[in-house]
Amino acid sequence: MTGKAKPKKHTAKEIAAKVDAALTNRGGGKAGILDRTGKEKGGHAKYECPHCKITAPDLKTMEIHHEARHPKLPYEEDKLVNLHVALAAAAADTSKPRPGVRGSLKK
Repeated sequence: MTGKAKPKKHTAKEIAAKVDAALTNRGGGKAGILDRTGKEKGGHAKYECPHCKITAPDLKTMEIHHEARHPKLPYEEDKLVNLHVALAAAAADTSKPRPGVRGSLKK
């Protein structure tokens, strides 16, 4: 048990985790909105529903969406829009930042 006014020390592991969390792009906020929507960088949203234009990261998620939102329409995998193929053909610029890219290494 520690004394009353005795401050607790932070471990090296805890400090390293804070530094990592502060410097690594987790894709949140305004910086990650393009990643989440799948625009420009080819982020997590890979497939687009042809009926309502909502995006999903994989075929299974798109199938679940389709069964829930469009139960009367038949599910056709070939009609889904693959945003990654469309974006790769449109822009071959690899200098843009990717999801999970580490920021500054200043300590």
